[in-house]
Amino acid sequence: MKTVNSLSGGKTSSYIAANYKADYNVFSLVRIEDVKCKFSDEKIRLEVEDRLQMPFIATAEMDNIIYTMLDLEQFIGQKIHWTSGETFERVIENHSGYLPNKMARYCTTDLKTIPIVKWLYEEVGEPVFMNFGFRANETNRADKMTSKLNERGFTEVKVTFEKHPDGRNKWVTVDYCKPQFPLIEDRLFKDNIEEYWKDKPVRFAYLNNCVGCHWRSPLLLRHMYTKDPKKMMWFVEQENMRKGTFKTDVEYEKVVNWNLQYELFDDDFNSCDSGYCGL
Repeated sequence: MKTVNSLSGGKTSSYIAANYKADYNVFSLVRIEDVKCKFSDEKIRLEVEDRLQMPFIATAEMDNIIYTMLDLEQFIGQKIHWTSGETFERVIENHSGYLPNKMARYCTTDLKTIPIVKWLYEEVGEPVFMNFGFRANETNRADKMTSKLNERGFTEVKVTFEKHPDGRNKWVTVDYCKPQFPLIEDRLFKDNIEEYWKDKPVRFAYLNNCVGCHWRSPLLLRHMYTKDPKKMMWFVEQENMRKGTFKTDVEYEKVVNWNLQYELFDDDFNSCDSGYCGL
């Protein structure tokens, strides 16, 4: 079987791309349709469209993730394959207008996993070994993923490749990958990753994954509003026009309107405060 590095745009998965050889490096971009969040560099925006072979207006992630992937490809000297599913707006519509949350976290599956699965089956045609960026202190994440393997040792994914004659999606369950965790095996922690990237020519976003990820604490979400107000307002608007909320304990509109008594700084947060898309 072929080996694939699953890339998120963060320092950890990028470290894997730079240090663990694979047959393919694959990245799935979350797209949104809001022109208020349009990617400002028109030349790069068109390059992303060319790589994806689909329209690209904006991403729900921080814009720097685009430069991360372009820089990383140059740094490792290997091709990074880009893919993307339907836009976030369309994915929400596919779920009857209900927003994703911790109980119904379909966003990871629909926006990250399924686009990569479809790309792999089109390009590789069979299940793969996949390297995931779980660090040595994240054995619980690896154990959780391993516990869900089927009797053949594969992660399964329900996906649609075609439609029935009446237009309904034809869903099938396929073997996706056999997960591997090289950073856990090599006992590598966050400080090892941070030290590696100190003098390297790769630009990283403040945080990767969606700006308004529902796994993030309300305080960090408020901080993200100062970092990327247009993207956070996209999440606020989704709550105002869709069904449900991203978090069960607070609405995003209240979060962005908090009158904080002190200024929040980047160093006030660590990786435990942030969400992750579960890849």
